[in-house]
Amino acid sequence: MPRKELLKRVNRIVVKVGTSSIVEGGAISPDKIARLAADIAPLVRDGYETVLVSSGAIGAGSSALGRKRDTLAIPEKQACAAVGQTILMNEYRQAFRRESLEVGQILLTGDDVKHRSRFLNARHTFNALFDMGVVPVVNENDTVAIEEIKFGDNDTLSAHVANIVEAELLVILSDVDGFYWDRTDAAPAELITRIDDEVRARGGGAGSGQGTGGMITKLHAAEIMIRSGEMMIIAGADTPRVVSRILQGENIGTLFAGKTRSLRSRKRWIAFNMKSTGGIVIDDGAVAALREKKKSLLATGVTGVRGRFEFGDAVEIFSPRDEPVGKGIVNYSDGELSRIRGRKSREIKGLLGGTYFDEVINRDDLIIY
Repeated sequence: MPRKELLKRVNRIVVKVGTSSIVEGGAISPDKIARLAADIAPLVRDGYETVLVSSGAIGAGSSALGRKRDTLAIPEKQACAAVGQTILMNEYRQAFRRESLEVGQILLTGDDVKHRSRFLNARHTFNALFDMGVVPVVNENDTVAIEEIKFGDNDTLSAHVANIVEAELLVILSDVDGFYWDRTDAAPAELITRIDDEVRARGGGAGSGQGTGGMITKLHAAEIMIRSGEMMIIAGADTPRVVSRILQGENIGTLFAGKTRSLRSRKRWIAFNMKSTGGIVIDDGAVAALREKKKSLLATGVTGVRGRFEFGDAVEIFSPRDEPVGKGIVNYSDGELSRIRGRKSREIKGLLGGTYFDEVINRDDLIIY
């Protein structure tokens, strides 16, 4: 399907801009931010619900404080982020106010998407801002994020934000014009439909050095979007009116678009925000039932149990050949499942006694890879 046709279904957009795209001479560039606001504002007025994910807080703060970013310890980086975030938001507020629009700041950590209630609260906030005609500006909360709860880069953050708001399109603006199969290519690839080992190998180069992201982090974001059934485009931040022209269907940058249908919100959260604590091995009949017939996973198809897990945990599902099949929320602990594996649903009550579930994993709590 032509790109123009694919983009017709877009209503919500997440635009991610990296540090190198809004900085000049080591400091935030008001002119670059003004051009970005002038590009996005007409889309908002045309009815596109738009989120901006912006890096640059640490860079802005270190510049204002006269510190060299590459010499900063972690607490110093967090302090620079605290200073820089106010500078960054002030520039965005001024730029969008000239376009008669207000902005709202949202700072997130990994914990905010891992916990279902916080994930939903974030969505409600985004929806309220959309209803008010406000442009949400998102960044990682660098002042409090420790390693265990960091997204690590804003490419990954932007893909998670796209899943929170159920955006059909993520646009990553970068200092490169798209994904190049080879450094000698004159133009970037127009379309990539899946992220495989070859794509990852070709994308192994580093970014500009201004921020934390390179092509690998962008490919990780693309994988999240493709598996969610949505689209992502990498394009050059210096291209005039780049976001507007993309939505008009121009072949700018590289489009990442798979063939899977859009995942519902709950399934997106399971797929990308729940950490798997164990695994289940299933037979070929169960693999076919899950993949082809979209069935729930029953105990009769389970042949093995890996690791320790409890009711309500997320587990990975593997074929007899150890191929990843999917992921889901399990209704039994590892001990219970070891006792009922290979047995029919009607036998479970007699084996375990008390309350039981017909399914090991209900299809509504199941993601197939």
